[in-house]
Amino acid sequence: MATIKKKTNRTPDVGEVLENLEREGSRGFREEQSKRYGIVAKKAYGVPMAKLLKLAKTVGREHELADALWRTGVYEARLLAAMVDEPERVTPAQMDRWAREFENWSDCDTVCFKLFDQTPHAFAKVDKWAKSREEFVKRGAFALLASLALHRKDATDADFVKRLPLIEQGAKDERNFVKKGVSWALRAILMRKSPKLRAAAKKLAEKLAESTDASSRSIGKEALRELSKRVS
Repeated sequence: MATIKKKTNRTPDVGEVLENLEREGSRGFREEQSKRYGIVAKKAYGVPMAKLLKLAKTVGREHELADALWRTGVYEARLLAAMVDEPERVTPAQMDRWAREFENWSDCDTVCFKLFDQTPHAFAKVDKWAKSREEFVKRGAFALLASLALHRKDATDADFVKRLPLIEQGAKDERNFVKKGVSWALRAILMRKSPKLRAAAKKLAEKLAESTDASSRSIGKEALRELSKRVS
């Protein structure tokens, strides 16, 4: 893979990064992402994740470059933006702006998993985005909550117990991408090592599994199945 050679005290130019991405992309991979994984984007080059991760290591952490990459609207540039941004410099306004511009489940999940869960504003954004009517903003709430459950060792049980009602309410949303985000969040919380938190999350999963609402019931049963596999 042709990579950018980063010089001392030099931030790579966004144009240079885009040229690199375009060079490494392929039409076949771009079409596969759309047909096989449902990743729909207005602008995409078709660059595999492994190459994006390698490029991110070359670039390093660059906040200004990250936002410039995001503003290009190119799918792979946006994934790369999540990998190279500096979490401590991400603002609440930036998080809202990016969330409004999510195009698909992949850019949503990558941004939450690679960047937003490291910011001090993460839990507040879960609370805010869970109320959104926009499909991928709402998915972002639960993808972010799942990422927090998986990554933030400093988070307390109360941080997650407080958000269980959001999961219960979100479980009623039948839209596929929201539904999968809610399921991921509940399953991730169930995997936290706290017995008290797990008991609370399991109680919710059992309640959902008995719901008359089809979406809620599916999410509850999926969570209980996964929990059974993990603890057996």
